[in-house]
Amino acid sequence: MSSNEFRFFLSCDINLPVTFRVDRLEGTLPSTNSPNSGIDSATEERKAELYVECALYIDGAPFGLPTKTRLESAGPLYCWNELITLSTKYRDLTAHSQLALTVWDVSCGKDDGLIGGATILLFNNKMQLKTGKQKLRLWLGKQADGSYPTSTPGKVPRHERGELERLEKLANKYERGQIQPVDWLDRLTFKAMEKIKERESLKNGSSNLYLVVDFCSFEHRVVFQESGANFLLPSPIASSNELVIVWDPEVGKINPSEHKQLKLARSLTRGIIDRDLKPSSNERKIIQRILKYPPTRALSGDERQLLWKFRFSLMSEKRALTKFLRCVEWSDVQEAKQAIELMGKWEMIDVCDALELLSPLFESEEVRAYAVSVLERADDEELQCYLLQLVQALRFERTDKSRLSQFLVQRSLRNIELASFLRWYVAVELHDPAYAKRFYSTYEFLEENMIKLTAGVNGEEDGFKKWQSLVRQTELTAQLCSIMRDVRNVRGNTQKKIEKLRQLLSGLLSELTYFDEPIRSPLAPSVLITGIVPSESSIFKSALHPLRLTFRTANGGQSMVIFKKGDDIRQDQLVVQMVSLMDRLLKLENLDLHLTPYKVLATGQDEGMLEFIPSRSLAQILSDHRSIISYLQKFHPDEHGPFGITATCLETFIKSCAGYSVITYILGIGDRHLDNLLLRDDGRLFHVDFGFILGRDPKPFPPPMKLCKEMVEAMGGAESQYYTRFKSYCCEAYNILRKSSNLILNLFHLMAGSNIPDIASDPEKGILKLQEKFRLDLDDEACIHFFQDLINESVSALFPQMVETIHRYTNSRCALCNSHCGGKLGRSN
Repeated sequence: MSSNEFRFFLSCDINLPVTFRVDRLEGTLPSTNSPNSGIDSATEERKAELYVECALYIDGAPFGLPTKTRLESAGPLYCWNELITLSTKYRDLTAHSQLALTVWDVSCGKDDGLIGGATILLFNNKMQLKTGKQKLRLWLGKQADGSYPTSTPGKVPRHERGELERLEKLANKYERGQIQPVDWLDRLTFKAMEKIKERESLKNGSSNLYLVVDFCSFEHRVVFQESGANFLLPSPIASSNELVIVWDPEVGKINPSEHKQLKLARSLTRGIIDRDLKPSSNERKIIQRILKYPPTRALSGDERQLLWKFRFSLMSEKRALTKFLRCVEWSDVQEAKQAIELMGKWEMIDVCDALELLSPLFESEEVRAYAVSVLERADDEELQCYLLQLVQALRFERTDKSRLSQFLVQRSLRNIELASFLRWYVAVELHDPAYAKRFYSTYEFLEENMIKLTAGVNGEEDGFKKWQSLVRQTELTAQLCSIMRDVRNVRGNTQKKIEKLRQLLSGLLSELTYFDEPIRSPLAPSVLITGIVPSESSIFKSALHPLRLTFRTANGGQSMVIFKKGDDIRQDQLVVQMVSLMDRLLKLENLDLHLTPYKVLATGQDEGMLEFIPSRSLAQILSDHRSIISYLQKFHPDEHGPFGITATCLETFIKSCAGYSVITYILGIGDRHLDNLLLRDDGRLFHVDFGFILGRDPKPFPPPMKLCKEMVEAMGGAESQYYTRFKSYCCEAYNILRKSSNLILNLFHLMAGSNIPDIASDPEKGILKLQEKFRLDLDDEACIHFFQDLINESVSALFPQMVETIHRYTNSRCALCNSHCGGKLGRSN
């Protein structure tokens, strides 16, 4: 949903009873032995027994019978927390519906049992139903008045509201999800609120009583409208020039006259005329501007009409097909038929544009089948770059056995690596109840067809053996999960858990030391692993106790992986896939920035494998060696080289810094600090731990990219030639990736239905944030100046340096892991 869009329900459409919760009473009850009470001091020690009487008033008249809560005598805190359901339904309410709440004490006599009452309107001044917690100030000694206007309003008058009322209003918004949570900041805020509440209570004494009620919430706002009405009757207009809000029920609906004109303009009889039409120079400029629009931008009515009018002259322009298909009125059978005929004669589009046709915007089976036919031209290496998104695109298909599903399976039968990844990507989605049947259909189709394969003439395995080699991957991960449970149950420090791990691998689970048959590595299916080396396997010091395992390979080498259980790594998997794709795009333009797209594979909703890359965090390097240069001198000393290290090592460091600076900026990766920036011995820097993407960040005021002063110092300072070279690489890489912005945006659009947290929360907003990062409104030269300004802003940002200092101080007592751990694995929690 866009930021300018307001979605709502009408009250007349809600056929549910009015429901709310009577929560608690705040404040101190008035003394029972006051001069007016008539109660002697002997009864002073009795405990009050309270209940709340709830009555609904419509336009000042009672509506239905009052409802009472149970008796509560816990004192001094009276908490009912009782759900009240009235017989009246929301559709029967009027704009002046009120709830009258009166608190009674049955321990007093009949005449003296009244504590106080308050009244609250169910709709606010914008004619929206009130939701969430409402704090009502009781009128002591008065029964709630249901007349309109009431004499016992529960709302505190504006001139009496203080800081406490303002904070409680914000807290109410927070509980309803209207304020984004930031865990560490929220804890500090609520502590401060408690102190303010105590201070206000001491300041004001206990003169007021407050009743807290909680109104139920709906998915969208509820706007008042009378049953049977076509519009909202406005309030009587006062003599002053008062602004009155009127809800127009026809907003967003089709204008019949415009629709008729559109039908006439697109009638089949115009096809003969349109075939020979050529755009004028001005129309050609407008069309070229439209063709440059990103895939996320919707076309206006005039733009759609213009593309339709010149559809025949645009058939030689392959970029125009996706825009043309957006103009088609697919509900019109004749128009849809004509569009499909033109699509078959159109200039063949690129694979990037074919991915756009698989997005949820295009429902036509013919269009989606055409997109698949274009994908068939891609080689296996390119197809593997998009495989994760193509599996997610199965959600948008109309049938379980779609053309896309058949294509993915058929290509996987020819390439065991594709088959392995396809099987894992589909298996993980089997936990999604909404699409489990569809993904299982693809899984079953892959299994059936692979088993039917016969052995190759060059000694290639038959289909049954291939499938079994993939099934054994799942059996291996299940055994690793069992090991993790056993290890976690061991009491003691990490060393004892490591001893238990090695004991299990050497004893009860010794079959894991030497497999009966080699298993294809889930991370790299072309690699056959033959067993685990117990003596070289360990556990990271972390709350989840991830395993670091060393596997033997069939060719006599070793493969080191991390296995993690208890954390969803699908978001890390997506980010690393995008890093790998961007690395490929840069290399195609002859720019190798020495990136480290280590392999990540989610094998379940809360488990997965990560490739282990020997490295150290910048935090640990700076702690042990004081500077990055001192650390690199240890591995690549050169007396005649720059700063005492080899020129190759320094160049590698500068390029990798530039590459990750650009990529983390584009993807909006947050929570960057020196513990998740790692450095390899050869000078390659890389990032891990992608828990926050698309602009989300737990820290306030994050810089555009993570570029700390220690990294700049390692390049010789802001005035050195090496820092200038770094900025040059950044700008070059940024402009190269901008050329592929449509591809990256299309891939993220296909992830819109996934369960990845930072995308699922608001897919449309996330994709628009990603689009903004490409600055498609600027040319290449303007982008160079723009990105150089971003670099300067990131280096000079003061607040992130303060946050980093606090972060390093907080972690000063933590034992940091000496090696790369694929996320939060290397830090002691």
